[in-house]
Amino acid sequence: MRTSIATVSLSGPLTEKLTAAARAGFDGVEIFENDLLAAPLPPEDIRALCADLGLSIDLYQPMRDIEAVPADVFARNLRRAEHKFRVMRRLGADTLLVCSSVSPLARDDDALAAEQLARLADRAAESGIRVAYEALAWGRHVNTYDHAWRIVEAADHPALGTCLDSFHILARGSGPKDLAGIEDIPGDKIFFLQLADAPKLAMDVLQWSRHYRCFPGQGDLDVAGLLRHVLRAGYRGPLSLEVFNDVFRQAEAGPAAVDALRSLLTLREAVGEANLPAPVVPTGVAFAELVTPDIAPATELLTALGFTRTGRHRGKPVDLWEQGEARILLNTGPAARRDGTVVAAVGLESPDPAGAARRAEALLAPVLPRRRATGDVLLDAVAAPDGTELFFCATDRPGPADWKADFAPTGAEPAACAVRRIDHLALTQPWHQFDEASLFHRGVLGLDAQGSVDVADPYGLLRSRAFSTADGAVRFALGVGPGPADAHDRAQHIALATDDVVAAARRFRAAGGRLLAVPGNYHDDLAARHAFAPGELETYRDLGILYDEDDHGTFLHCYTRTVGRVFFELVQRDGGYRGYGAANTPVRLAAQHDTVGVAAR
Repeated sequence: MRTSIATVSLSGPLTEKLTAAARAGFDGVEIFENDLLAAPLPPEDIRALCADLGLSIDLYQPMRDIEAVPADVFARNLRRAEHKFRVMRRLGADTLLVCSSVSPLARDDDALAAEQLARLADRAAESGIRVAYEALAWGRHVNTYDHAWRIVEAADHPALGTCLDSFHILARGSGPKDLAGIEDIPGDKIFFLQLADAPKLAMDVLQWSRHYRCFPGQGDLDVAGLLRHVLRAGYRGPLSLEVFNDVFRQAEAGPAAVDALRSLLTLREAVGEANLPAPVVPTGVAFAELVTPDIAPATELLTALGFTRTGRHRGKPVDLWEQGEARILLNTGPAARRDGTVVAAVGLESPDPAGAARRAEALLAPVLPRRRATGDVLLDAVAAPDGTELFFCATDRPGPADWKADFAPTGAEPAACAVRRIDHLALTQPWHQFDEASLFHRGVLGLDAQGSVDVADPYGLLRSRAFSTADGAVRFALGVGPGPADAHDRAQHIALATDDVVAAARRFRAAGGRLLAVPGNYHDDLAARHAFAPGELETYRDLGILYDEDDHGTFLHCYTRTVGRVFFELVQRDGGYRGYGAANTPVRLAAQHDTVGVAAR
């Protein structure tokens, strides 16, 4: 199926939006009227530019407050429409979007609405133009798709059809039974389909629509379910994205357009309309790579945690540190950043590394070239939206993806200590790429998404969303601060799984490690909310251990001090606990602000 995107979904001037859409691979665009009005080029030049870029102009929009109005008002509306038809002929656009009226002059009179829309369609047909009538979720009298269709059906004009918009339909809480009615609309009368997702928010639907829409797969709406009904109805027009989002309006148009097309690819796959390489779900974390300009603090921290330096890369300044199945690479090469130690790469265990790479490439993830010496293992790697390198690995398995073959053993054996493996990685996302990262981790990596969580920070509100495999073998917690200024100041962290967090914390402290101090008020409140064995809470207070529980089990965790932009977390999950201690995050953030002035998700 053809793909299209509304110019309102991208930032920048119209020519930049068109170029970004074409480079991303879209077939066409909806031109938003405000973009055209602000453009220095006349409609003929916009038409020629689209032709040069290989883009069709699939829709011109919107025309508002047309129908069910007094005769004198409608006469003025027809004059307004005639001007739009002339503009559309110059553009080469043949479909006009008409939104259901929100005007206080509009009457609750379906017969009048049908009559006036038919007259509008008469004028449009004279110019070779079709009219697609859309129900706004906040329309004054017409605010559901089935109501809009009844009016179109009553008008019975060949140049008048309906436009279905996933946000307007799903935002009103339409369920499976409501959506099934879409299949009663003849496919050739669905003139256009606009798609958008959104997070579930309790707010006015107009504000929700204007500021918080996102691309399909980034939110919580059942866009795929709606699309299935539209396709069963016989619709064969373009799949078009119309997204109003404050973040997207400030993001660079090129990457946003690529993310938009990725969303349509995953959506088409979900409804059986795209033949993509099958998802290859990772089975574990092979390693996390830290890049640092100063090896001493990171080495001291790893040593105190019980890691052993077991290998040295044969051609690069990279050391391998191990403990149990937890592996950390410490890189002091040219990639070292001035802003301190950072998590630069993650290795993911994969049952089919080459297949995982094919999947990522098909979903437009940048394939990373590697500086590779003779004899180095050739690993497939792609870049996540935040720039983190993701390697698809087959640790200690025969084949080309066993990355450990690049490391010469030091002769030291990994310590048999408290840490078993990497439990999860918490990575701060650039402010404008959080939604893109959500889609990437779901679509490209095949991880399941949890709901977004808002957490209070001493200097603002932070947003977080977790992604994991069904068995918890791979977990990412992605976070973002309240604005662009926070993106590079917030730390990342690596959580290490242990069966006995108290023993692990004591060992770390005895080895010279510094645990994050937790305010005594936290543990005083903990005593009021939960029952503990004698002396248990005093131990937690002494070691700075925090406590949480969910319907499945309990969670004990504590934190190291931050080195550069990285700190570690020791975690103990009991009884199948599935969360990440989100209830304790405000306390941890405040403690980190007090100690180092750096907040982290």
